[in-house]
Amino acid sequence: MLLNWTVMILYNYFSAMFVGPGYVPLGWTPEKSQDCMYLQYCKVCQSYKAPRSHHCRKCNRCVMKMDHHCPWINNCCGYQNHASFTLFLLLAPLGCIHASFIFIMTMYTQLYNRISFGWSSVKIDMSAAKRDPRPIIPFGLSAFAASLFALGLALGTTIAVGMLFIIQMKVILTNKTSIESWIEEKAKDRIQYYQTGETFIFPYDMGSKWKNFRQVFTWSGIPEGDGLDWPVRDGCHQYSLTIEQLKQKADKRVRSVRYRAIEDYSGVCCPVTKGVKTFFTTPCTEEPRIALSKGDLVLATRGLKHWMYGEKILISAADGGIRERGWFPRKCVEKCQYDSETDQPVDGEKKSK
Repeated sequence: MLLNWTVMILYNYFSAMFVGPGYVPLGWTPEKSQDCMYLQYCKVCQSYKAPRSHHCRKCNRCVMKMDHHCPWINNCCGYQNHASFTLFLLLAPLGCIHASFIFIMTMYTQLYNRISFGWSSVKIDMSAAKRDPRPIIPFGLSAFAASLFALGLALGTTIAVGMLFIIQMKVILTNKTSIESWIEEKAKDRIQYYQTGETFIFPYDMGSKWKNFRQVFTWSGIPEGDGLDWPVRDGCHQYSLTIEQLKQKADKRVRSVRYRAIEDYSGVCCPVTKGVKTFFTTPCTEEPRIALSKGDLVLATRGLKHWMYGEKILISAADGGIRERGWFPRKCVEKCQYDSETDQPVDGEKKSK
């Protein structure tokens, strides 16, 4: 049984790692040229972002139906490997539960066979069991410590990976990804904030948990579709979600605030020279930090008490046209007046008409 768990866990783990999520072809454009107005453009991949795809900074490619980048498989979880990744999250806790049962029963039986009851005390003799013949594998203090340590690892893995499995199943049964769930929440906030009277309907929810489940898990192991075109529910079309993303991008640009760097910042995760509070309140995220030089302009889109997140404004073509986004200490910048003449677009994405 343990060998079966191990084989199945490793098979799905390496499948998720080496099969990969599937990437949008470089230079991809929709079949109808007029559909380009509904899509974002990726300057790195030199192609339009297909529906449900997102650019991954770690993989440096646009990933089809991207859910997240997983450091444990050193790859993204997306269209092609979502099923393998989820099966790995299911099988790992099941194998650990089986192992935990073995550890518990082993320690219980071995300790029970070594207990001696006296008139006024209870003693445990770890040197030998009370039964004959002795077991083939001796069980002493070192074996007990190793079993206890392994039990802790098994229970910890069961809880941690089991929670990840539950989160993945929630998004799969609604035919969403973690990123799309966040986009849907932002859509509701945008509509509520501006009181536009719109009603955003997630277009890829088939209305049935079984149909949503079948979008990821199939008997052949190959997910449905090609990763570029997706079936949508009634009342929606292929670009319902991408249009909402463009609206959120436009709203983000409107609400962004321009700041000017008044101090140099090297881009380290926990800067010692920027204050104790800045050092201990560094954002707990994989998002990068951006280095600042005095006089740099940054468009900040969100922030914490001592940190801000934004994108450095490129002043000249000599900067290489590469977007620099990330966190930086709040005390390194000051708010500056908005200058429409020197303002430049912060991303190379197409605007919706």
